Amino acid sequence: MKSKLIILSLFSCFLAACGGNEKPVDLTDKQTTKEQKADLAIVTEKALSSAARLPGQLAPFNEVNIFPKVNGFVKEIFVDRGSEVSKGQLLLVLEAPEMESQLQAANSRYLQAQETATATKEKYNRLKQAASEPGSVSPLELDNAAARMRADNAIAQAEKSNVQSVKTMQGYLRVYAPFNGTITQRNVSPGALVAPGKSTDQPMLILQDTHKMRLEVAIPEDYVDKVDLKQKVSFTFNAMPGVTHSAKISRSANSLNDMRSEAIEIDVTNDHGQLKPGMYAEVKIPMLSGAKSLLVPTSAIIRSTERRYVVTVVDGKAKLIDVKEGLVGKDETEVFGDLKPGDKVLNNANDEVKDGDAIR
Repeated sequence: MKSKLIILSLFSCFLAACGGNEKPVDLTDKQTTKEQKADLAIVTEKALSSAARLPGQLAPFNEVNIFPKVNGFVKEIFVDRGSEVSKGQLLLVLEAPEMESQLQAANSRYLQAQETATATKEKYNRLKQAASEPGSVSPLELDNAAARMRADNAIAQAEKSNVQSVKTMQGYLRVYAPFNGTITQRNVSPGALVAPGKSTDQPMLILQDTHKMRLEVAIPEDYVDKVDLKQKVSFTFNAMPGVTHSAKISRSANSLNDMRSEAIEIDVTNDHGQLKPGMYAEVKIPMLSGAKSLLVPTSAIIRSTERRYVVTVVDGKAKLIDVKEGLVGKDETEVFGDLKPGDKVLNNANDEVKDGDAIR
């Protein structure tokens, strides 16, 4: 009985202790401003020589879509996809039966005009001989005969030109290669009806010259005045890793396109035929910054999917400044943004630092 009383007494004391007015201990950090330990670097201003790595793409040195110049049907085709052709080689033959009729009609008109011109010329010569006798032929009649002779001769020459024009059109029925290269597409077969088309229409054949190729690279606007044209560029193709090529820049557009970049081209020889149009390459282009640039440690730049920025320190507080990257050196990177020489930036920063955080 005593043991039960003791247990009840202890339980009552426990309830009394829990029901007291004691408050829980506040274990949270009462510090309202996050404080970041500083590892500061200074924004410097100097010239930076380096190289930019940019993507490039191979294109054939020459490429042409072959369309017919006249309406017709494909009679014979002598090439197919992958065929190597030489300049002047016959590629295909068209047929247009109505063109033969046009040539015969043009020839007939020319012969008729030629006979008429010959007759008027003989008439003029007879009148001219007769005019040697005074009073036998009036001057007006002689002048009219001369004018008629010249007119008929002009008509004959016009008909002759018309015959030559029809023959030229007939020559368009035979299609020849404009340069050495490879047929990369064949879109017609014998019997197909073809007609002159626009650049957006499907061509009969596509011919590419791949013995020499163009490596096209787009230089961003920030780099266009910093490309060192005197040095060779080096490049590697994604399809052939480990093999480095080098060459000089062959030409540049000297104009910015809609993507705010300037196109440059590097001529690449393709002696063994390993390179194909459309292959991608990584191109290392030597750059020389002529003017002084603002540089920060590469580790000071914070990169996220939304932005790139650095953390500056002003009066012991963090301030985030958006930047745009330029040339990249060994340990420093050229930046463009609301910065000036001597500004302090947080080195090895991360995206946990927010505007206004205390920096000590």
